[in-house]
Amino acid sequence: MVWLIFIVSAAVIVFAATQLAKYGDVIAIRTGLGGMFIGVLLMAGATSLPEVLTTISSISQGVPNLAAGNLLGSNLFNMFLLALLDLMHRKDRILRKAALKHALTGSLTVFLIGLVVFFILADVKLKIGWVGVDSVLIMLVYVVGVRLIQKNQSHTINQTVEKAEIPAGTPSLRTGLIGFGLAALGLVIITPWMVRSSAEIAEITGLGTTFVGTTLVAIVTSLPELVTTVAAVKIGADDMAIGNLFGSNLFNMFALGLTDVFYLQGRFLDVIDPAFLLVGMLGLLMTGLGLIGNLARLERRVLFIELDALALIVMYFAGLWLLYSQGITP
Repeated sequence: MVWLIFIVSAAVIVFAATQLAKYGDVIAIRTGLGGMFIGVLLMAGATSLPEVLTTISSISQGVPNLAAGNLLGSNLFNMFLLALLDLMHRKDRILRKAALKHALTGSLTVFLIGLVVFFILADVKLKIGWVGVDSVLIMLVYVVGVRLIQKNQSHTINQTVEKAEIPAGTPSLRTGLIGFGLAALGLVIITPWMVRSSAEIAEITGLGTTFVGTTLVAIVTSLPELVTTVAAVKIGADDMAIGNLFGSNLFNMFALGLTDVFYLQGRFLDVIDPAFLLVGMLGLLMTGLGLIGNLARLERRVLFIELDALALIVMYFAGLWLLYSQGITP
């Protein structure tokens, strides 16, 4: 029965995430904000809802390591998805084409992940009420970063001489907003079912809860990013696809700071197992490599895959093996 629940809930998420990409592109066209901005903010926030819901649920059940593993582990998987984009564009180098547009988002993501790792190491004891000052600073940096992305996007739009024509048959902005909202609501409703069933499957298979948080749960809750990214690429919304992945990593770190608001027993970063520093560093390295892959001018392939994408894939699986071999299990 648990497998049936997992399969059905995953299928519903696949459909909802596909609609999320479809209507997100409509909003980008109708508002003139651009696919990159919509991907970094609207899409990234909506597709990261499963991570947020899972994290809050983990806190309420007294499993903070599952919450941390979910968010930090999702960073690894999102950059693995970035490498998969290369496999979907064998002729057209999608990462090179959108390089400069996503340099700011990628740089901010690297900085914020680094900041989280720093605060876990620094163990700052200051608090505002029950919320740690470190978590407050993480959330503030995210807000400032989003503002910078918005200003940068607005500047790019203002420099455009001719406004792009809206394709015939494009749904109205109202339809786009309603469709996007319903798809996001579907994710909110169905995600707990999928997470619960995946946790039961993990228990049945005998895998550790902490390792499962970094791997299985992180992958499961990142399914919307996977489907939305593929769907966005298929409809030609490449900017939205890349922006969604970098933006999701950025939002995950904001969610890590936000979790402290729901954790009433003290500072959330204070109770995270130090072993998660390794997970955080892997996410930092992979995000940095993804940014380099966007900016580098290398055009060397190994069989049918670019070197930077291959490096991301190898680093992802090597990282999972390292986590397991280091005993990131109960």
